[in-house]
Amino acid sequence: MDFSFLFARRIRYLVFNIVKRLLILFFLTSIIGVFVYRYVPVYITPLMVIRYFEQCGDEKGTNFEKTWKSIEKISPEMYVAALSAEDAKFMTHNGFDWESIGEAYEHNKTSDKVVGGSTISQQTAKNVFLWPGRSWLRKIMESYFTVLIEKCWSKKRILEVYLNIVETGRGVYGVEAAAQKFYKKPARKLNKTEAATIAASFRSPLKSDIAHPDNKMIRYRNGIVKNMKYIDKITFDN
Repeated sequence: MDFSFLFARRIRYLVFNIVKRLLILFFLTSIIGVFVYRYVPVYITPLMVIRYFEQCGDEKGTNFEKTWKSIEKISPEMYVAALSAEDAKFMTHNGFDWESIGEAYEHNKTSDKVVGGSTISQQTAKNVFLWPGRSWLRKIMESYFTVLIEKCWSKKRILEVYLNIVETGRGVYGVEAAAQKFYKKPARKLNKTEAATIAASFRSPLKSDIAHPDNKMIRYRNGIVKNMKYIDKITFDN
């Protein structure tokens, strides 16, 4: 009797069962997590935890500012600015803007400066459930969670979560915290220029200064304001 063959087959069987159970556990927990966050505010994300520990060795000390607000308590100018800056087709796509993804792919083939084509849905899926990075594994998981939230959440809920967890500065998360910190007012009172300035920080939050924007940020902010008029009036079914 070939015991080495039996031993190898036994090992393969055990590995297969372990992987199978881990996959089942992953799918169950991910579906439950997405369902829970359909109703429960998202108070913490993997990115927030990572950023906090990154700050631990910083001479500036740690900082964490975040206040959850329902979308009804956020200025409509803010979510129009967010769509203008990040995802103009948000209300009509199914989670992926294939045209933007294709344009980003072509650009990245010939440029050292990498750009992304991620939608607000993809960014929300990534920030709520995953870690930062550009690996293929993370991108596949991001796509999986994007499909889940697009099927389980409404567009209103996706945008609400996004505006409450998006990084806007060092240790500052969500537009309410940004409005309070940089403009000393609640997010529901933001005007168009203030909302566009906050939205201009989304792509490089750690390099942006909402309170004192540099010329590059001001040009980007002005572009967002200009494009806001092309965003159709946003209405939510639920």
